Amino acid sequence: MKITAAMVKELREKTGAGMMDCKKALQETDGDMEKAIDFLREKGISSAAKKADRIAAEGTAYTLVDGNTAVLLEINCETDFVTKNDQFKALVHDLAEHLLSQKPANLEEALQQPLHGDGDTIETYINKAVATIGEKITLRRFVIADKTDADAFGAYIHLNGSIGALVVLEGTTDEAFAKDIAMHIAAVNPQFVSRDDVDADLIAREREVLTQQALNEGKPEKIVEKMVEGRLGKFFEDISLLEQSFVKDPDVKVKKLVADKGASIHAFTRYQVGEGIEKREENFAEEVRSQMKN
Repeated sequence: MKITAAMVKELREKTGAGMMDCKKALQETDGDMEKAIDFLREKGISSAAKKADRIAAEGTAYTLVDGNTAVLLEINCETDFVTKNDQFKALVHDLAEHLLSQKPANLEEALQQPLHGDGDTIETYINKAVATIGEKITLRRFVIADKTDADAFGAYIHLNGSIGALVVLEGTTDEAFAKDIAMHIAAVNPQFVSRDDVDADLIAREREVLTQQALNEGKPEKIVEKMVEGRLGKFFEDISLLEQSFVKDPDVKVKKLVADKGASIHAFTRYQVGEGIEKREENFAEEVRSQMKN
């Protein structure tokens, strides 16, 4: 039987499952809507869909390195407790291995790729884990980095996965040093590699603010420009990795340490778990009341 887009849409509306999962369910059941619903329930996908509106702002950042390729990813769940679950840990590692081997271009592509060659997509695999673990789980984001044999990965995970950082140091194979740089990135949270990378509009806006601050302080206009340039230096130190004082030795700039190694840094990635996700504020009593109404 031909599976139409309208049939997939109808099944999706009835179950809340993903489009690809609905299409597969209909194919497996020869277009029988009720059997397709049962198919999704049996796979745990329908129950996973019911959790889709929950907020998953906890989770873990995770890194994995394989030769000259590394991945940093963020997996979210609803509670801190789940991150200690062995099944959750296995899921995180499986996803990291898959991303390393398949190198999808983006999250949408990754979710539709088959895992372990058994036909299940990443999305379905996660949904099955949701049904078993009982919490909403999402693969939120990832980055894949490549290097040569002459370079080093710096990979660092802080506080059981609350923050993760990944950087490539070109021109050195000192992995311990690269990890120190990743740890600095995790701790200090720079926004750019160097001051040259800072957006011109951002610099102009900061210069305007600093100029007005100086004028408001009653500083003479003839020295305001010089003051602003000095304060811009502090601005660059706050947001530029190479301009920052090294977290393990504040007397030395990161750029000097990197230069002394004959190395260079072109990019880095830092994930703080849950950043940008608005957490729902509910107390326990309200949660119980809401459950009783359902």
